Amino acid sequence: MGGPHGAAMAGEKARDFKGTMKKLMNYMGKYKIAIFFVFIFAIGGTIFNILGPKILGKATTEIFNGLVGKVSGGSGIDFTRVAEILITVLCLYVVSAAFSFIQGYIMTGISQKMTYRLRKEISEKINRMPMNYFDKMTHGEILSRITNDIDTLGQSLNQSATQVITSVTTIIGVLVMMLSISPLMTLIALLILPISMGLISAIVKRSQKYFKNQQEYLGHINGQVEEVYGGHNIVKVFNKEGDVIDTFDETNEILYQSAWKSQFLSGMMMPVMQFVGNLGYVGVTILGGYLAIKKTIEVGDIQSFIQYVRSFTQPIQQVAQVANMLQSTAAASERVFAFLEEQEEDQTVSDPVSVDGLDGRVEFEHVHFGYNPDHTIINDFSARIEPGQKIAIVGPTGAGKTTMVKLLMRFYDVNSGSIKVDGHDIRDFNRSELRQLFGMVLQDTWLFKGSIEDNIRYGRLDASHEEVVEAAKAAHVHRFVQTLPNGYEMELNEEASNVSQGQKQLLTIARAILADPKILILDEATSSVDTRTEVRIQKAMDNLMKGRTSFIIAHRLSTIRDADLILVMKDGDIIEQGNHEELLAQNGFYAELYNSQFERSA
Repeated sequence: MGGPHGAAMAGEKARDFKGTMKKLMNYMGKYKIAIFFVFIFAIGGTIFNILGPKILGKATTEIFNGLVGKVSGGSGIDFTRVAEILITVLCLYVVSAAFSFIQGYIMTGISQKMTYRLRKEISEKINRMPMNYFDKMTHGEILSRITNDIDTLGQSLNQSATQVITSVTTIIGVLVMMLSISPLMTLIALLILPISMGLISAIVKRSQKYFKNQQEYLGHINGQVEEVYGGHNIVKVFNKEGDVIDTFDETNEILYQSAWKSQFLSGMMMPVMQFVGNLGYVGVTILGGYLAIKKTIEVGDIQSFIQYVRSFTQPIQQVAQVANMLQSTAAASERVFAFLEEQEEDQTVSDPVSVDGLDGRVEFEHVHFGYNPDHTIINDFSARIEPGQKIAIVGPTGAGKTTMVKLLMRFYDVNSGSIKVDGHDIRDFNRSELRQLFGMVLQDTWLFKGSIEDNIRYGRLDASHEEVVEAAKAAHVHRFVQTLPNGYEMELNEEASNVSQGQKQLLTIARAILADPKILILDEATSSVDTRTEVRIQKAMDNLMKGRTSFIIAHRLSTIRDADLILVMKDGDIIEQGNHEELLAQNGFYAELYNSQFERSA
């Protein structure tokens, strides 16, 4: 956290600072030559900058001696000599600026290459992570790795690396130059530091808790605003506006009290430092005048020394800020590296089974599975599905219907037993090739920002425009697309809110038709649309399912009466199986479910 005038407050700390920084240094090893040049140019630029004040002091001495000589009847100021000194100083500052520019350019390149590389590696890592990792982590936490943590890492590397070099070089260089002018004046200047640091420490210690409260309640305020405006309709329906305002006012008051105290205290730092610094300048000036009278130093040395004193305190503050920044860098790096080191799922197998020529026969053989090994939710599940059959999976919420589909797609691996496609265990396929066999149409439609044609073509990127149109016709969405401005080239917005839910579903069906999978999975594909749209979607799905092995997860049992096989699940087990008429005739759990839905609809 940072207050006014660059007063850095303690940020988040890494659990293993040394270990994380070592990993970061190893990671930066690829850029060691560039980093070496950053060191050279940063040190060179700082040294040239440090030499300036002492040489500039010679110009002051030259002018002073000339004026004194003029009064005594001499020739006066030697302007040629003064000009030579000033040109020398100008050259030094130009070279220093050039070196600083070069090192800044190189370091910015290093930090941006680092962030680019990390983002790329995280993006690739996400595709290799097992699904159970995403069950434990929120989307926000994962997104934070790619955005906040890598941004923090890139910015702090760009700033802190060069700042450490220049600050340390400046401190050492300025101290050497001050000692070369006058050890006694240097002692007076150094006495200012403990006084200044003591006062700053007292202020920081006092303001720390207020900064912490400020950040905590700022988070509460942001969270409350996001939650309330996200559910604004609910707040109004239940007449909770007053309660919401009261809660906000209470939190806002605490934030206000913490904020003004923290900002006021941090704002005191600069005046306190300036006051102590001015006392130091007075002491240095008085002592310098005395030493100049004694001919121990020259008049220009006083001016040079005061400039060095000004240059001495600033890098000390910068080093303190960098130390704090490095804590944030280490914390961000720790989270990024922890993510990159997470266990991955195997993407390929030795001697994989080819997906070419498969028919789509699926067998579940004594499958046992639980998301938690201690809690099995699929118990001894067995079934055999022939190519081209339509299989419906029904049952109450939590019965394990969607879990079966996730196992089939190998989002998770079974605890015991096996799932086979055309007699081959799905664990003998490369994951990416296995998933080429499947097409999915889910209840939660997913369309991305882009044209309608691009969204349909996502099922097969090399498809021609004519093939996209044919898929749209089969999905009963072609006529609708023709009515849109720009037709297939119409851009969907980020949430595809410029088309209806039913139209989204038809577009995802068109995508699946274009992909032409051997096995099809339909998960509650019609549950969130009206009856008329459901009929259109059902026709589109009938076209999609022709000649394909299809698994249909449905709550509306009226939509799966023509299924070849209905698997009735309860508590992870298949308790009944057969076609619609056979299951009704058994008068068991399926008949109970079906009749209860019929009664509700009646």
